[in-house]
Amino acid sequence: MATELSRVIDSVSKDKGVERGAIIAAIEEAVLSAAQKLFRMEDKNKELEVHYNEEEADIELFEFKTVVQEVKDPDLEISIEEAKELDPEAGLGDLIGVKINPDFTRIAIQNAKQKILQKLKEAEGKVIYEEFKSRKGELVSGIVRRIEKKNVIVDLGRTEAIIPQIQQVPKEYYKAKERVRAVLIDIKETKRGPQLILSRAHPDFVRRLFEAEVPEITEGIVEIKSISRDPGSRTKIAVASKDSDVDPVGACVGMRGSRVQNIIQELRGEKIDIVPWSSDPARFVCNALSPARVNKVIIDESNRSMEVIVDDDQLSLAIGRRGQNVRLASQLTEWRIDIKTESQVKREQQEVVSLLMTLPNVGEVTANLLYNEGFHSLEDIAFSDPETLAKSGGLKSEEDAQKIQVAARIALKDRLEKMSLSEQPSNQTEEVHES
Repeated sequence: MATELSRVIDSVSKDKGVERGAIIAAIEEAVLSAAQKLFRMEDKNKELEVHYNEEEADIELFEFKTVVQEVKDPDLEISIEEAKELDPEAGLGDLIGVKINPDFTRIAIQNAKQKILQKLKEAEGKVIYEEFKSRKGELVSGIVRRIEKKNVIVDLGRTEAIIPQIQQVPKEYYKAKERVRAVLIDIKETKRGPQLILSRAHPDFVRRLFEAEVPEITEGIVEIKSISRDPGSRTKIAVASKDSDVDPVGACVGMRGSRVQNIIQELRGEKIDIVPWSSDPARFVCNALSPARVNKVIIDESNRSMEVIVDDDQLSLAIGRRGQNVRLASQLTEWRIDIKTESQVKREQQEVVSLLMTLPNVGEVTANLLYNEGFHSLEDIAFSDPETLAKSGGLKSEEDAQKIQVAARIALKDRLEKMSLSEQPSNQTEEVHES
């Protein structure tokens, strides 16, 4: 039995990855708990201890008794003569441990077994948590075991993980016994042990696939700057090279597209746009809008937005189906992007120029100059700096600029009065109906 116990402890330690000491502690705690319950049922209050004897490879249970001259309570006391036999140095008043072998009931043995299994599960959970805690964000591979309430349960070998429905790619289907790869995005401690959360929809899944497929990324020559993704449909990835001799896009695409095709296959046909990253925001946005061609970019740094001008035949390509291309480009660059065609810009310019020409001393040339300098409304004129306005419109003096501003403010005031008058009748009608 002793040899068998030692062998079982070693086997469980190896299979579960739990330290031997933790297993022994679980057994000791279970035996102590069972013994305490047994003696409580017999109305005996004993001070007990359990130790694992490494030499004998056995669990030993001790009850502690006080050494006395004359025994009055055999459950708590031991005579000096008996104590001397156990320990020659024992003296009166000492506590001495006496080895006992109680007859455990079948229920007590079953309870002890359950407690040991529970403690082993807790210890194994801690080991798994510590192991996977450092692997957060890594690519993992496992076997699909089952589908539970639309969640995919994946066997990773030592433990199971879950791909929640929200982390699954739309229109992807999973079969039992199918091998699947995903990125570990979180690990939670629960009462039932650690819960590993996997994702195939997260942008980091694409990042890890490129890192696994492209050696230049692993070596640090090529860097993934940003990723935007519409899972199952399209991904945009911006890359840069630290070596001028290495083309970052070419490195990711691979010979005849071999590298990127392997990733597309893993993503089950998801399209991938690989674009060169640039420190120049305008150039980066132009790259991100690929395959559309951009004619002009107007930057508004204060609002972190850009107005992108394209040819009329490039508009649908720049925006993409359901706005996908411009949305992904905006996420990739972290800039707000507003796309307009050349004809739209010309129409807007004509409307603004006509409006500005209603102001005194503003001809077509001056109006176009003001438009090109960013004066696109009466508000822009009315509340700008006179010196800036004079320089932008090629005016003779700041006094001329101030006169134009006064006229713009009067025009704005008239507009507001007309708006308030147009709203009055409707308000009066509402009051009549209410009365």
